[in-house]
Amino acid sequence: MTIINRYLALQVLMGLGIATAVLLPLFSFLDLLDQLDDVGKGTYRIQDAFLHTALLLPRRFVQLAPFIALLGNVAALGRLAVNSELTALRVAGVSPIRISLAPLGVGLILLLFIAVLEQFIAPQLQQRAISSRAVALDKSATLGKHLGIWTRDERNIIRIGEMLHAKKAADIEVMHFDENGLLLTYTYAKYADLIADDLWKLSDVITKTFTEKRIESVSTSSMNWKSFLNPDDISTLTKSPESLSPIELFLHVRFLRATGQEADAYALALWRKVGGALTTIAMLLLSIPFVFGSVRAGLGNKLVLASMLGISVYLFDQVIANAGLLLHLNPALTALFPGLLLIALANFWLRRVF
Repeated sequence: MTIINRYLALQVLMGLGIATAVLLPLFSFLDLLDQLDDVGKGTYRIQDAFLHTALLLPRRFVQLAPFIALLGNVAALGRLAVNSELTALRVAGVSPIRISLAPLGVGLILLLFIAVLEQFIAPQLQQRAISSRAVALDKSATLGKHLGIWTRDERNIIRIGEMLHAKKAADIEVMHFDENGLLLTYTYAKYADLIADDLWKLSDVITKTFTEKRIESVSTSSMNWKSFLNPDDISTLTKSPESLSPIELFLHVRFLRATGQEADAYALALWRKVGGALTTIAMLLLSIPFVFGSVRAGLGNKLVLASMLGISVYLFDQVIANAGLLLHLNPALTALFPGLLLIALANFWLRRVF
């Protein structure tokens, strides 16, 4: 049985490799076409477009993993079925459940590989791609110029217009409130240097103090301000939720909730990483009855049906995620629901086939 398991696992790995070789270049080519539209703007050159696309490859692989698992397993087992190898295994007494263990084992290895990419490789390369593109196009890598980054704690609201680099910000506004929510001071600074974890040096500062009778305005060339944000918090705020690693997302969600801010988008991004793993397992399970349930069908027909299923699952997942944000549904439930539903559907289908 060990030889059979190794053979099946090797076939599944080859199927996943073929699916990756087809899907990843296809979607990367679409990314490249999108980037080529910006060539010539600022200092953005064609080599920058190719570099941006290359840096996004790990992120695209993670996003495509469920569909790679589906098409790769259908291709592998479907080829074995077309060549009557599955029939021979069944005649030799190997049960369908036993045959199915090989794809699931390979799927666990795939999930481990995805976890490493998600934590250590894909976020860093994606953030580098976004940052280098923004610099070349002379655009802010945050929320866009004149919008800036907004955050708060119990008594303060801060807006950072733009991060010039990791230790210097521009166009800063700080509003300090009392315990009743009344505005006490408003501070504007043209620049801010982050000289310590919680200490900023503000330059070209205007401070307005609000009292019951009048508003006092004072201008200073520089002043120190003790911030509730450290450089790591600022770095996280300037990145899209998708580009953060699971640990960064967890810490940022905790920070947002501790300061009373809206955290649903980041919480959903965190739970969708778990949901993606469930969807990958579900796709592997769904691919098995595709093969055993339609032995007479050609491999091409199986791949077409699997592709249609993959597209349907992708659209369904996007609809659920966006609906969850709009309706303020529980992020964990929203992210995990598609994967759990697909696993339940696969379990039902497997019982019918076997």
